[in-house]
Formats: sequence, structure tokens, C-alpha cells
Amino acid sequence: MQTIPPLADLGRRIMILGPSNAGKSTLADAIARKLGIEAIHLDVFCHQPGTDWVPRDKAEFRALHDAAIAQDSWVMDGNYTDIMPQRFARASGVIVIDDHYLKRYVRYFRRTLFQKQRLGALPGSRDSVKWSMINWIWKTRNASKYWRMTAETGLPNVVCHSLNDVNALYAAWQLSKRR
Repeated sequence: MQTIPPLADLGRRIMILGPSNAGKSTLADAIARKLGIEAIHLDVFCHQPGTDWVPRDKAEFRALHDAAIAQDSWVMDGNYTDIMPQRFARASGVIVIDDHYLKRYVRYFRRTLFQKQRLGALPGSRDSVKWSMINWIWKTRNASKYWRMTAETGLPNVVCHSLNDVNALYAAWQLSKRR
């Protein structure tokens, strides 16, 4: 990982990108609490609450996303490449998280089978193991496309290639995880 800039260098509209189960929601929550701003989990906008990850209507999802990025400050985790351009246009900084896909499988099974409450989960829902998610983790084995997209924006950014890099952010920025 490159030298870690001060958190203030990323501003108050921070995007967190990376593959599924890389730790985006947990980091978004920690940064939001540190800065006293809202953490926005795009999966919650994209899926209907009280379901097992049933998608919302695309127009409704886009409307929720666009209203959120219009706010003065936010930490937003999630990818959704088709609506990333307008998010990049409003963002003041970007963090890209990556980790080995086998570790992301472990996190997926742990959170799905054992965590009743987790950050970024759908309100009123309980997760279940899905072949579609197992295949998705395999398909998105690394975050290289997010590294490239972020580099092209010219925005202040941090790229974490491992959980050790993410932990270095927590230490450098004096962040804490919820217990």
C-alpha cells in the first residue's frame, strides 16, 4: 500500500469500492462515526428491505442513490458500476479495498451463517447462503478494475491490497470497529 494520507485529505464525500465481502461496509461505518457523517450502504438501496436480497426497481434504486450523493457529506460503500460516474463526480476521495478471494469466502459464510446483525445488511432481513453469491465472489476475484477507474478520476485515494492494509488505515486514522 502507498503512504497513508491523512483522512482529511479524502474530504467528506468518500466512496469505498471493492469486491463483495472485502470489508467495505465495516470501514464505511468506522469512517462515518469518526467524521460524524452518514454511512450509506448501496446494497440497502439496491435491494428491498425485509427480503432475502430481492432487487428494487432500477429507477427507484437510482433515485435513492442520486438523492444520497447530492448530500453535502457521506461515506458510501458499494460498487454498482453503471451509476459510478455520477458518484465519482460528487466524491472528494476514494478508498479501494481488495483481499484474497478465499478470505472473502470465509467472511461470506461467517456473516451469512453466524451474524444476526451486520453492517450493510437489509433491514428486517436474514441472509441465506446463495450459489449466486458464491459464483459472484469467484467472478470478482480482484478489484483491479476499481483501481484503474479510481486512478483515472484524479481524486485523492487509498488502495488496500490486503486486510493488513485495511488494518493500517484503522490504526493511522484512529478508527474503531463496532463491537
